[in-house]
Amino acid sequence: MRKTITIYCQNTNSYHEVSPGISLMELFHRLNIKMPFQVMAAKVNNKVQGLDFLVYKPKDIYFIDISTPSGMRVYVRTLSMVMAKAVYDLCPNATLHIEHPIAKGYFGFIAVKGKCFGMSLDLIKARMKEIIVQNLPIVCEEKPTYEVIELFRERSQLDKVVLLETLGFLYSRYFRIGDFVDYYSSVLLPTTGELSLFELEEYQEGFLLRIPNRTNPLQLEEYVDQPAMFNVFKEFIAWNNLMGMRNVGDFNLACKQNKSYTLINVAEALHEKKVANIADMIVHRKENAHFVLISGPSSSGKTTFSKRLSVQLLVVGIKPVVISLDNYFVTRDKTPRDENGELDYESIEALDVDLLNQHLMSLLKGDEVELPTYNFDDGKRYFKGEKIRLQSDTVLIMEGIHALNPALTPAIPNENKFKIYVSALTTISLDDHNWISTTDTRLIRRIVRDFRYRNYSARDTISRWPSVRNGEDKWIFPFQENADVMFNSALIFELAVLKKYVEPLLAEVPQNCPEFTEAHRLAKFLRFFLTIRDREIPPTSLLREFVGGSSFRY
Repeated sequence: MRKTITIYCQNTNSYHEVSPGISLMELFHRLNIKMPFQVMAAKVNNKVQGLDFLVYKPKDIYFIDISTPSGMRVYVRTLSMVMAKAVYDLCPNATLHIEHPIAKGYFGFIAVKGKCFGMSLDLIKARMKEIIVQNLPIVCEEKPTYEVIELFRERSQLDKVVLLETLGFLYSRYFRIGDFVDYYSSVLLPTTGELSLFELEEYQEGFLLRIPNRTNPLQLEEYVDQPAMFNVFKEFIAWNNLMGMRNVGDFNLACKQNKSYTLINVAEALHEKKVANIADMIVHRKENAHFVLISGPSSSGKTTFSKRLSVQLLVVGIKPVVISLDNYFVTRDKTPRDENGELDYESIEALDVDLLNQHLMSLLKGDEVELPTYNFDDGKRYFKGEKIRLQSDTVLIMEGIHALNPALTPAIPNENKFKIYVSALTTISLDDHNWISTTDTRLIRRIVRDFRYRNYSARDTISRWPSVRNGEDKWIFPFQENADVMFNSALIFELAVLKKYVEPLLAEVPQNCPEFTEAHRLAKFLRFFLTIRDREIPPTSLLREFVGGSSFRY
C-alpha cells in the first residue's frame, strides 16, 4: 500500500490522507475548496507558504485569499516582480524603484544610471499584461549566498548585492521568471497568470502602481491623493540619499563600519530641527492659532512629539498648556459599542464633543475653564478644581486620534487651529523592490511598549492590532491631509535598535495560535537588520517612549 501522510485542512475542518510531496496548489484543487476570492497562499503550521510548497509531513493547513493581509502581500510582491521583469524586457539598463505606499497604491520611478528615465507607462503596462497572459512560472530557487550574490552582481543589481553581503546568511532564496531574477523577502504566486487586476498611472515625478481593494479585491483601491504625505516621504528619501542610505544594505554596511552612532546623532538632530521648525510655524500664527491639535495612528510617537514641541515652544517664548482628550470621554453608560458589543473608546461618539467645544469657545473669549478628569476604573467624569485660562503667551495643545477630524471642533474657526499629523513613515527600503511597511514599524514599537509598560505579551498586542488598524482606517487616516504640517517620527536606525527588544517577545508566541503567523513574519523581517546598541540614543529621543530611558514623564 502506498505510504500517505495525514494533513488537517482548517478550511474544511477535516483530515485527509495525501501522498508525500503534494503541492499546496494541487491539494487546494483536490479538496475543491470554495473561497470568497482568489487563493494566494496557505498557512502551514501557521507559517505562510507559497502555493508551490510541497508537503512531506503531517501539517495543519489553512488556505488564504487576497482579502487577507498576508494574501494581499503575496499579490503585491508578485505584481512588483512582473513589473520589474516588464521594465527589464523593455530596457535592460533601466532600474525599477518601488519606494513607498501612497494614495492607496505604491509610488515608484524608473532610472538609468541613477537618473530618472521617462519610460512609457503604457508600454510597461502592455508588457505586464503579456507576461500575465503567458502564465509564466515563477520559480523559487535556493543556493549558497555567495552564488546568489554573484548572480545579482552579474546583473548589476547592486542593491541586492549589498544587502546579502551584510547579512551573513549561509543560503539565500531568490525568484526567477525565465531569465529574469529578483529578490523578495517572502513568498510569491507560483505563476504570473494568477494576477488579475492592477493599474499604472503617472504620479508626481514617477508612477503609481494601483492594486486591488483590500475588502473587495474585484475592484481597484479608490484613488486618494495625498500630496502632503508624498512630500514628507520625498523629503526623507532625499535626506537618505544624501547620507548614502537608500536601502537597508547601505545601513547595515555603515553599521559594520562603526558609523551607526553618526547616523543616530544626525537622525536625532534632524528630528529636533523639524520640531523646532514646527514651533516657529506656530509662533508665526500665534495671533490666531490658539489651539495646537496633534493626531496620528497608534505608536506613532505622538506623546513624545508633544513633549518635545512643548520644549521648543518654551524656547521661543510660548507657554504650552497640554490637555488630554481622554478626559472628555462620556460616562461609561453612554459610551458606544462596536460590532462585537465591546466598549468603543476609539469612536468620536465616545467623546463629549459639546462640552469640549464649550470649553474651547470659553477659552477663546479669555474665560477660565475647569477641566474634567475621566476615571477609567468607574467610567465617570469628575471635576477636581483644575482650571486654565489662555494668556497672550500661551497655546493649548490637544493630542488624540480625533484631533484632525473636523467633527471634533466644529465650533472653532480653522484660523484658531494649528493641526499636526504625526506618523512613523518609513524612511528606508530593503532594496529597490522591497519597501518597509509603515504599519510594521508601528506594530514593532507597540509590541515593545506594551510589554514594558502594560505587561502585554506580543501575542496580546498582535491579537488587538487588527482592531486598532480598523479604528485608524475609520478615524485617523481619512483626515491626515487636513494637517498644516506632518512630522515623520520614523528613525532610520530604530528597527536595528528595537530588534533586540522585540525578538525575544516574538519567540514566546506559541506556534499553535493564530498570532504566530504575524510573529513569525516579523521575526523573519527583522533578520535583515544588524543589531545596534541604544546607549548613544539621547534621553529625549522619540524612541525612548518605547524602549525606556526617557527624560520625559509619561
